[in-house]
Amino acid sequence: MAEGPKKERLARRKARKRALDVLFEADLRDLPPSQVLLTYLDRIAKPHPEHLEYSKTLIEGVAKHLDRIDELIASYAEGWTIDRMPTVDRNLARIAVYELLFEPEVDDPVAITEAVELAREMSTDDSPRFLNGLLDRIAAFATR
Repeated sequence: MAEGPKKERLARRKARKRALDVLFEADLRDLPPSQVLLTYLDRIAKPHPEHLEYSKTLIEGVAKHLDRIDELIASYAEGWTIDRMPTVDRNLARIAVYELLFEPEVDDPVAITEAVELAREMSTDDSPRFLNGLLDRIAAFATR
């Protein structure tokens, strides 16, 4: 099932963007995502927006499955080591791979498209194409 009405799609996009913020900061500062999440939640206005629950799901899910997610990214990232990837791309890939593997209500094309769109907004000119290819390969593996 594709993500439902436009309002839900936009909420999920905001949730992914917030998850990216936290994972990016945790990655740069070499801190556990759960620790960065706590300080992030303290910094944002209350009451927290509804989409924040999905952000927390993504952050906690990526953190819990990070070794498996990074192993897949490293295996399918042709010509790139995970450490050489731009930090934004690495964390967008982590979010998308988490959704591909562990969020059955999110269709694979949606997870991939969302990562590509966020890369288009927030990363290098080459990032959307790179992430699309990487995530397509991982999705093909995951559905076997």
